[in-house]
Amino acid sequence: MSTQPIYAGHALRRLRRKANLTQAAMASRLDISASYLNLLERNQRPLSARVMMQLVGGFDFDPKQLSADETVGGIDGLSRRLADERFTDLSLDREDIDELLAVAPQFASAFARLYDTASMRDTSITDPLTACRKEIERWQNYFGNIDEAAERLADELRLSRADVGAAIAERLRERHQLSVRILPDEVMLGKRRRLDLHARQVQLSEMHSVYSRNFSLAAQLAELELRQLLAEARSGFDADDTSAADLFARYLVSYAAAAILMPYSRFLRACRQTNYDLAILPRRFSVNFEQLSHRLTTLQRVGDRGLPFFLIRVDRAGQISKQLLGASGAAMFESGQLCPLWRVFDSFAGIAGMHRHLVTFADTKQGSWFSVAQSVERAEGSGIGQFAILLGIKSDYADELAQSRGFMLAPESAEPIGPGCRYCFRRNCAQRAFPPQGSTIEWSEGRRTSI
Repeated sequence: MSTQPIYAGHALRRLRRKANLTQAAMASRLDISASYLNLLERNQRPLSARVMMQLVGGFDFDPKQLSADETVGGIDGLSRRLADERFTDLSLDREDIDELLAVAPQFASAFARLYDTASMRDTSITDPLTACRKEIERWQNYFGNIDEAAERLADELRLSRADVGAAIAERLRERHQLSVRILPDEVMLGKRRRLDLHARQVQLSEMHSVYSRNFSLAAQLAELELRQLLAEARSGFDADDTSAADLFARYLVSYAAAAILMPYSRFLRACRQTNYDLAILPRRFSVNFEQLSHRLTTLQRVGDRGLPFFLIRVDRAGQISKQLLGASGAAMFESGQLCPLWRVFDSFAGIAGMHRHLVTFADTKQGSWFSVAQSVERAEGSGIGQFAILLGIKSDYADELAQSRGFMLAPESAEPIGPGCRYCFRRNCAQRAFPPQGSTIEWSEGRRTSI
């Protein structure tokens, strides 16, 4: 079986200089000729297994050091990045790049990684969805004025009737002269909610579950009674794209709806009383798992904060369609893809219940995180979409959760998770689907390597 030749010129030269040896002295210790060492250092000969063993045995040499050039892509990979118009005035040639790789390979790797990830962020910032997400995270997903107004409104509704859905419908009828009507999906043309002022109706699709119906009614009430606060919050978003501003406005309506159904003080009190029990809370507030998880990411009222959760909604293909990081401290998943090692995907395997997992983000120093995932269904257009909701929190807080009982929370038991293959520089991952951004895949017989 043939193997891919290993060229290690930069690593050899770096090792020799670190040991303060001439080529002749190092060649003598390796039991090779100085001319052969010169060829090795100039990458004109591959590194043989015998010389590799001599290096390991006679020098402080780790063969893993050879991967440093691979993450950059060698001279060609670094040259491609430095050809960017932002660097043209530096007049860097191949000799300069070769010297950089020889003298400071880790710096070259750091530059390549920073350049690649920055390039991805620069292109994604024009995406309206990403811009909207960043604005939400700028507020740590807490909008105090809206939350407080929604809580006051919820208190009025609670006095009216215990059934929140019926109470909202009554409020719409008495205050706004609007009735609620459930219509067939073909009449709604795939829409979930429609305000028909001519007929004085709030029209809802039959595709709604009871929980979604209540949420839509709360959203309609928020649009009518919290209009000024919603407009003020939207005006604070200096968006370059009107689509991003519209998405943000829609999100604020959903935020207000959740705050009406789960008013801050009563909801947080129930969370503390039940140890944030994810089985009890949905029943107590007549919401579904996604609505509950969404609300848990918003509990950041000054002087009365809840635990800092983050939420991710993902489909079977690992595509992230929602991420709310709140005050959790988690980094945004820029790649839009979730690592397949996360057990959230067990939710699609027909395994009922909540799926718990302790993970650590492999390329950061954020510590370990406890997550709970559950499958959900959503009425999308004229069909039903299948997703999974992942609710996560730093493991430091996990022992306060009902769902962590009996679960091993020791840091050493955490499974390393990447930020998606394009952003993950962890090597030798059996689940890798793509090389890291800026790298390629090199094939040799029987194996593949990202370079």
